[in-house]
Amino acid sequence: MIIAGQPVSGTGDEIRGYDPAAGVDLEPAYRYGDDSHVDAACAAAAEAFGAYRATTAEQRAVFLETVADNIEAVRETLVPRAVAESGLPQARIAGEVGRTTGQLRLFAAVLREGSWNGARIDPAQPDRTPAPRADIRQREIPLGPVAVFGASNFPLAFSVAGGDTASALAAGCPVVVKGHDAHPGTSELVARAIAAAVSACGLPAGTFSLLFGSGPGLGTALVTDPHIKAVGFTGSRSGGTALVAAAAARPEPIPVYAEMSSINPVFLFDGALSTRAADLGRAFVASLTMGSGQFCTNPGLVIAVDGPGLDEFLAAARDALVDAPATPMLTRGIAQSYAKGVDALAAEADLVVRGSADGPEASCRAALFSTDAASFRASGVQQAEVFGSSSLVIRCADYADMASVAAALEGQLTATLQADEIDHPAAAALLPVLETKAGRILFNGWPTGVEVGYAMVHGGPYPATSDSRTTSVGARAIERFLRPVAYQDVPNALLPSAVADGNPDGLWRRVDGQLTRN
Repeated sequence: MIIAGQPVSGTGDEIRGYDPAAGVDLEPAYRYGDDSHVDAACAAAAEAFGAYRATTAEQRAVFLETVADNIEAVRETLVPRAVAESGLPQARIAGEVGRTTGQLRLFAAVLREGSWNGARIDPAQPDRTPAPRADIRQREIPLGPVAVFGASNFPLAFSVAGGDTASALAAGCPVVVKGHDAHPGTSELVARAIAAAVSACGLPAGTFSLLFGSGPGLGTALVTDPHIKAVGFTGSRSGGTALVAAAAARPEPIPVYAEMSSINPVFLFDGALSTRAADLGRAFVASLTMGSGQFCTNPGLVIAVDGPGLDEFLAAARDALVDAPATPMLTRGIAQSYAKGVDALAAEADLVVRGSADGPEASCRAALFSTDAASFRASGVQQAEVFGSSSLVIRCADYADMASVAAALEGQLTATLQADEIDHPAAAALLPVLETKAGRILFNGWPTGVEVGYAMVHGGPYPATSDSRTTSVGARAIERFLRPVAYQDVPNALLPSAVADGNPDGLWRRVDGQLTRN
């Protein structure tokens, strides 16, 4: 653990990284922290907040770029450790290093661009009738220290220096990270890179800390610490809802931005099936089995009108999946949960095909099932996420049946439509329903893979996330850790520069309703 820049030894249970490909525990051993470590890290974050929030956007941008540089400097050590702790291929981890550093640099660019300030000015109108208008100005300020929970399936991009940490630090919020047990060595290497950047940039030591500990124990203590003002979480529905409940029960409730559960429905339209069913079947399997299906955007549901086109799609998917090797899952616990989820589906749906059974102990044997629309609508099990390479095909009687399935869905991160031009009228009828169900709607692609940019939404209605108004990926993620403050008739000499006369920061500002730099 690292608290305010200092390495700290835990006093609790011992944990080690686990190599799921080799089936062996890794050295060294780490130990859980306890409530005293939570108290120390959160107190340090609170002490750092005043000075850190007062830094300029440029200072924070340089800090984020320094973190990115430091991570790249330890790449030769970091990549092998992350590969060993996750069982993921080296190319995937190398790409994740790039995504992690890219996110940090994206938020540096966001800070320099400046619209995150949300600067608005309503100039005074002393002669307005029937009542004068005061001078009112608004900007966004950071919430305070943020708790971040590292994810199991992205040891870098959704972990210690991942999107939640990058966006919170960009907003001006110190961060306390609870590292994931699946990759303690990876977490420590990245935490050292962040701590070194804190020191090199002359920032308060409490700007960043890393803790290890159990979710119900240390995790709950972290969320309920009075110094913490917001939470970023990626993980299971049960874990996320427990944190939401704990945060809501505080004397001062705080927001929890939890990404939790999604089965990411794929809708296959008749025209697309008539022209490219076999290609769609093979591409679907490639998306389904990528990374052992351990993606929050894995295509866990396929919906189509029953007929020859769907039969051809299933035949191609069956041929592609039957020889798919059993591949390592991130942890033994995740592999066990996957097996239970597949067994639950097998009890209610028809098996189409299983992949190869040969693989390491903690492995994913891909599975594809089918059912009809009425059975799906009546079942709770068939809509539950199975984290891994498992998917369910729903045979519908017609497009009205397909629409009824869409209406019965829980909230999702994504919804995908495979549609040719002839299908556009039917797709247009479905789009308004899907807008209420998902945060991202794709045409003629596959949901795995989330671009980090300015327009991306990685969120959605519950249970995809705990707050569908936000995104955890992309430039707008910074908004989760900011809140608006209005300044009424404040003397110009006392105004923050974002809303001061003369526009000293050179920002685009909404002045009397009009965007301007004047």
